[in-house]
Amino acid sequence: MTQFRPSRFEILPPVIKNLVIINGLMFLAQQTIKSTVFGSLEDIFALHTWQSDLFQPWQFITHMFMHDPNNWAHIIFNMFALWMFGSILENVWGQKRFLIFYFVAGLGAALAHMIALHFDSQVVIQQFQAIQTTTDAEYFIDKYWSRSFQLPPTWGEATQAVLNQHLNQPTVGASGAVFGCLAAFGYLFPNTYLYLYFLFPVKAKWFVLGYIALELFSTFRSSAGDNVAHLAHLGGALFGFLMVWTWNKRNRRNFY
Repeated sequence: MTQFRPSRFEILPPVIKNLVIINGLMFLAQQTIKSTVFGSLEDIFALHTWQSDLFQPWQFITHMFMHDPNNWAHIIFNMFALWMFGSILENVWGQKRFLIFYFVAGLGAALAHMIALHFDSQVVIQQFQAIQTTTDAEYFIDKYWSRSFQLPPTWGEATQAVLNQHLNQPTVGASGAVFGCLAAFGYLFPNTYLYLYFLFPVKAKWFVLGYIALELFSTFRSSAGDNVAHLAHLGGALFGFLMVWTWNKRNRRNFY
């Protein structure tokens, strides 16, 4: 099958509905609960590099239910895309298989992002350890300080604060799992038409390939100020594609 033709199609199937509700409740909590005795919600539940003191294993799961509290478009776009593509996959596969797929794609995205964070953080740690003079400290601070907090008074304290700020940057969002859904949809229904901006028809296979190409370009461009985890998106798409390709290969009666 190359086009999706629904039969007894549920507009909002159970897993998608609950995922949207949980994400919405977490976003509301981020808006209202700014701090706890254990730190902010982002400190506890967002994904951090394993070189950070804030890293915890559960963050591989919990970060998928959090979004940037200062960016409503982040959660709105992710939930819309999750509903648009995920609801079709859940209708085709059923609740259990879709839920497994969703978490595997999200974990794959997190793993890809953690590998990237490790190498990036290792470079910063090595530069921090190489600081010998005030000039070195000034260069380090100028390169990595995001200017979102007040620096401590001494050079040693300031460079340590900048290092901690870099290592403690949180990663949040369901984007990796959503990209897995996008890749799976493009694989299963490549000739289904999607409408860009609700006006311009494009086949799913070209939309998915184009979007992935854009993410690849953005990954290697690495422009200043770009805080989007492009490699996580690619990781989610890769794991999603590999899962649906494997399932399809093993059981062609239930896949297309």
